[in-house]
Amino acid sequence: METSLFIFFVIIVSSIFHEYGHALMARELGDDTAERAGRLTLNPLVHIDPVGTILVPLFFMYAAGIFIGWAKPVPYNPMALRDRKYGSLKVGIAGPGMNILIAVILGLFLRFYALPYHGLSSFYFFVSMAVYINIFLALFNLLPFPPLDGSKIFADLFPRQFGKFIYSSGFFGIWIAMVVSMIIVPPLARIIFYLIVGSFLGF
Repeated sequence: METSLFIFFVIIVSSIFHEYGHALMARELGDDTAERAGRLTLNPLVHIDPVGTILVPLFFMYAAGIFIGWAKPVPYNPMALRDRKYGSLKVGIAGPGMNILIAVILGLFLRFYALPYHGLSSFYFFVSMAVYINIFLALFNLLPFPPLDGSKIFADLFPRQFGKFIYSSGFFGIWIAMVVSMIIVPPLARIIFYLIVGSFLGF
C-alpha cells in the first residue's frame, strides 16, 4: 500500500512538472497563453485532470501493475510562437523533456552518491522508482498517437508520412498508445534507467 501511494504521488508530481515544461517553453518562444491562463505554475490544482491524473493511474496501477497518467493539456497559440516552423515541436517535446530532466537529476544522484547503499536502503528503492516513472512517462508521451505529445512532434517532423495517420486515429489513439506502452515502453525504460543510474532496475 505504501509503495502504491508513493507511485501515485510521483505520477501526480511528474505530470505537473510535465505540463509546466510545456507552459515554460511556450512562454520562452513568445506565447503567453498558458501564463495568462494561470498554467505557468507548479500549483497542482491547476494541472490535475480528474481522469488522467487520478482515475486512470489508479485503475492501471491496481488492475495491471503499470502506471499511466497525464494532466490537463496546457493551452498555447502556435501562431504566437516566434519559431513558426518548429515552435509547436519544441513546446511538445518540452513536457517529456522535463520528465527526462527529473530522471537524469535523480538518477545521477543515485549513481554517484547512493549506489553504495543499493539493496540496503528503502530510500534508494523509492528514488529509483521515481527515476523509472519519469522515464516511463516521457516515453509514453512521446508515442505518436493523439492526444499525446508524440503525435504533434511526429506530425511536425514527418507531415507527409505521419500527419494523416496520426490525426485519423482520433479518439482511439490513446487506447492504442496504452496497448503499445505495455509492450514497448517498459524494456526501453529499463535500458534508459541503466544508462543513467549505472545499475539494473531493482524492483
